[in-house]
Amino acid sequence: MHRPLRALLDISVPIVQAPIGSAVTPDLVAAVSGAGGLGTLALTWCGADGATERIRAVRSRTGRAFGANLVLDFPIHDVLDACLRERVPVVSTFWGDPAGVHDTIRRGGARHVHTVGSVAEAVRAAEVGVDVIVAQGFEAGGHVRGRTSTMALVPAVVDAVGPTPVLAAGGVADGRGLAAVLALGAQGAWIGTRFLTATEAATHDAYRHRVLDASVDDTAYTGCFEVGWPDAPHRVLRNETLASWEAAGAPAAPHRPGEGDVLATTPDGRRCLRYEDQPPMPGMDGDVDAMALYAGEAAGLVHEIAPAATIVRTLAADAAAILGRPV
Repeated sequence: MHRPLRALLDISVPIVQAPIGSAVTPDLVAAVSGAGGLGTLALTWCGADGATERIRAVRSRTGRAFGANLVLDFPIHDVLDACLRERVPVVSTFWGDPAGVHDTIRRGGARHVHTVGSVAEAVRAAEVGVDVIVAQGFEAGGHVRGRTSTMALVPAVVDAVGPTPVLAAGGVADGRGLAAVLALGAQGAWIGTRFLTATEAATHDAYRHRVLDASVDDTAYTGCFEVGWPDAPHRVLRNETLASWEAAGAPAAPHRPGEGDVLATTPDGRRCLRYEDQPPMPGMDGDVDAMALYAGEAAGLVHEIAPAATIVRTLAADAAAILGRPV
């Protein structure tokens, strides 16, 4: 029998901050964990030394549990080894078969969380023995694994993999969404887009305000921003790059409109090209609105900038009020 989610992840509220790529900071992770949820570092592209630095930065800010996320489509073994040397309590994986790393994670003393986009993937993850399964619906922002909506996928995964705990991802940005996925049988929510506007997130101001101004109809599921991570569909806010590419018939490289354009530069001088998978970060200068603006459909429910701890507490309190019980 699997233990309940809270005991497995050492959390007091059923909220996990999704690994929102380069927008994640140690301050964000520590704030979410400090409020009783689980903050998650995005470490796939950091290298072992960068991962170690970020892990230690989180640990200097909180004594609570936190997680590290790794994308299995990339070489991650050195980073995984760093996570386990640093005794990260929770390691989450995505985009691939978790079997190749599961035994290493468990031997290293960490809990293993794996994100899936279908019932078949969920069953495979349960067979492997992962501790928690994240059922990611089609509404989700960033890279999207499957094509089934959260409303349909979550209960189907819960039925297929019980008693393994399930987290729901995609479309949750407020207490109503949290209450809904708990009613569907999930034991918590995996939330990304809402944390893009947290004060601790490394989100460029232009990107942050695009999220705040978005409606639920302003995102697209696409393969447009594939430089750096090919063959990985994603959901982004619509912008000029996407519109031009679609108008041209969505051609493949090197025949895309504006191929090779430098859209922005980082403070250290790195050039960011059109169609890269890089979202805008603070300090970038240029046409950042034409870059990859990852966001889920729930962007239309995000209306304010707030500290991460406030977001966690508000989500939990609002869900509790709806359900008539603590969450």
